[in-house]
Amino acid sequence: MITNPILPGFHPDPSAIRVGTRYLIATSTFEWFPGISLHASTDLRTWRPIGSVLCRPDHLDLRGIPDSGGIWAPALSHHDGLYWVVFTIVRTMSGPHKDLDNYLVTAADPGGPWSDPIYLNSSGFDPSLFHGEDGRKYLVNVNWDHRGDRFSFGGVLLQEYDHRRHELVGEPAIIFRSDELMEGSHLFERDGWYYMMLAEGGTGYNHGIRLARSTALRGPYEIDPRPLLTSRDDPCSAIQKAGHGQLLTTPDGEHFIVHLGARPAMGRQGLRCPLGRETFLQPVHWDGDGWLRLVDGGHHPAEQIREIETVLPEPAPDLPPFDGPEWMSLRVPTDPSWADLGVRPGWLRLRGRESLDSLFHQSLLARRLSSLRCSIEVTVDVDPEHFTQSAGLVLYYNTTGYHYLAVTHDERWGRVVEVVSKVPGQTRERGRRPTGRGPVRLRADVNRLHLTFSVAQPDGRWEQIGPDLDLDALSDEIGPPLRFTGTMVGVCAQDLARRCLLADFAGFSVHAETDRDQRDHGAD
Repeated sequence: MITNPILPGFHPDPSAIRVGTRYLIATSTFEWFPGISLHASTDLRTWRPIGSVLCRPDHLDLRGIPDSGGIWAPALSHHDGLYWVVFTIVRTMSGPHKDLDNYLVTAADPGGPWSDPIYLNSSGFDPSLFHGEDGRKYLVNVNWDHRGDRFSFGGVLLQEYDHRRHELVGEPAIIFRSDELMEGSHLFERDGWYYMMLAEGGTGYNHGIRLARSTALRGPYEIDPRPLLTSRDDPCSAIQKAGHGQLLTTPDGEHFIVHLGARPAMGRQGLRCPLGRETFLQPVHWDGDGWLRLVDGGHHPAEQIREIETVLPEPAPDLPPFDGPEWMSLRVPTDPSWADLGVRPGWLRLRGRESLDSLFHQSLLARRLSSLRCSIEVTVDVDPEHFTQSAGLVLYYNTTGYHYLAVTHDERWGRVVEVVSKVPGQTRERGRRPTGRGPVRLRADVNRLHLTFSVAQPDGRWEQIGPDLDLDALSDEIGPPLRFTGTMVGVCAQDLARRCLLADFAGFSVHAETDRDQRDHGAD
């Protein structure tokens, strides 16, 4: 069986296509660099990261971008021998306004190189490119209305795109309206109908997928009276927030949708999703009335789906720690001025820069947390000489939520370890204690929503540092509205006084229980 999620951890807004016998998924990356993660599969079960679309600093500058701003909802397509990706960069989202721009990039191969971004428009987010059977191309996107006396969803806009001129042509037209928020529209043709697959009801627990159709490209569109997919009416479902999907068809004519969802755990004050929104797969079929339906009936997502006939999965490359497409930095790309794998064989060297609250130049390298039952370990070799210097192991959601096991300096004790925790509106430093010189092994243990930090002692024992912590502040539901990412785990270094702190890291490892082990434990 294929077990959901197919992309565990922070992988929201999936856009999926098939080219030959290969399937590709693009997902949102928000303030993380590089932008737009790509995964490939030949069997719909085994997916491996193959890189990103926006890898060059001249293609993507996210300095100053707010938390959960940046890259929203890429849409991937393949036509005319090219791979096409349209995406949004959101620069303001703290009120009714959304300062944003939509862009297009193309490539002959998903591994790149990708073209320079082509500016499209700034009228709203979630763009998608429709390639008509007549050879014409159209952009659809949300028409965002910031006015206080209007509904923010101003409909779905459609405008023709001319690739020879690298610009939209003609006037945009609103082809669909609704009293419900409808985002993430994907337009496709089938049997003389134009269909739109729409993300319905926002990004939280009311999320879903709804179809609309018309015999004319510009409408009017009738809406399916039944949702294709949602878990809004099933609070016991292990998969919540199900929505925002795209249709996939196998070479044998079987149909699936990839969609986002989340696996919440019960916190002290309600459900929490520290893993963020993940990518799931569901089989669908066309019913006699010309609407898509889940193969097993109803509209609730399933944790497991049946096996399908596939070719052999692609082998994953063997990469050293801190190297590979799953590693990401905040807002700016890595470069040897602050992150270098070549100075000390087998070690990553970070040069301390700004604080974990910075929106500009953080020295942080991280990967997605994909399991709520795991242990993470790393060795750090650093000798801070001032309280403004630190380095260590961090579980990071954004600038308002993180837990950090830091090696720093205290005027009385010299080198110390301590836990720095940030929750919305409060930062606390706890558990400070001296540690000897030389490399030190750090550890984080995650057990559902509970977290403990430890340091290895000379005799091999692990000594807990600081109190038991929780992951509530590292979830979508806590803090400022519009939290869209997920918990990342990695290493970082700070040098707030610019004293040239160097920190070396080695032996990063994540030991996670299997999906079966996690299900056997059940919910807390």
